[in-house]
Amino acid sequence: MLESLGLDMDALAVYRAMFEYPQAEVKQLTERLGWPEERVRTAMDALARLSLLRPSSDVRGAARAVSPEVAFAAIIEAREAELFERQRELQASRIAVARMVQDYGELRTSQRSGGTEQLIGLDEVRAKIESLTRSARHELVSLVPSGSISPEGIKASRPVNQELLGRGVRMRTVYLDSMQNNTATSAHIRWLADLGCEVRTRPALPIRMMIVDRELALVPLDPEEVNSGAMLLRGSGATAALYALFEYIWDIATPWGERPERTDDGLTGQEREVLRLLGEGHTDEVVARKLGVSVRTCRRITAELSTRLGAVSRFQAGLRAAQEGWLAGRS
Repeated sequence: MLESLGLDMDALAVYRAMFEYPQAEVKQLTERLGWPEERVRTAMDALARLSLLRPSSDVRGAARAVSPEVAFAAIIEAREAELFERQRELQASRIAVARMVQDYGELRTSQRSGGTEQLIGLDEVRAKIESLTRSARHELVSLVPSGSISPEGIKASRPVNQELLGRGVRMRTVYLDSMQNNTATSAHIRWLADLGCEVRTRPALPIRMMIVDRELALVPLDPEEVNSGAMLLRGSGATAALYALFEYIWDIATPWGERPERTDDGLTGQEREVLRLLGEGHTDEVVARKLGVSVRTCRRITAELSTRLGAVSRFQAGLRAAQEGWLAGRS
């Protein structure tokens, strides 16, 4: 129990030895305890910090043990004072938290005004997605611009999606083409398709979004940083515009399981998208993220396209792609 006061076993052993042999110096203590001198001095330093030693009045430079009834009473008083201060701080923190909760409630009320609701953080967004999915009555459509779904995300979404499709709600989702390269994600999507979910893919998608019953739309606050939060939109105007965007993408997307067709110039949709994004000045890292592929894969595609175009630089590749008409038409 004395360890809670900062007195470990070594310090306690030296303390007792100094009471048994009041005149013993460090050398004698090391002999009696059978310890190295450094170990004895470390223990004496700990005793000094607890005010359990005092300078000797008889021997210059030596130390003597302070009686326990005096020393420990002071230590316990100091611990009690620390505990009181800690309790005071906790009480002040409790009051501050109560005020924060009140302010947060008022903020949430203001955020829900005007037909919008702001969701901060990934946990809050995930909770809202689950709530929206369970509340869907007729249809749920979504765009998912990521190259894979985490095992945790797959596990969490399965019961919700199974219940949704079991109720006869129509579910349509557009993923990235690169989703088919991830084994676990691809297996999950096949599972969804077997339950009745309609799935298509595109080389790239403009934004992550979910629309429920054409009444509620969930979009990220920052499309480049989806973990920062999302905005839930209510009302026919905003949701109608987003739904029209979804329908356009759905119409030009490739049904899941089918290989995307090459255009007359021999390009795949993914290759055309790489050229378009590079032409806009994006880095390999940004292009890779938008396509849901690794940076290495993005650079391989870029190198292959440059070779086909006979280009020696990214700029020249973009210029020759435009001259060849490779950047025309739908992306």
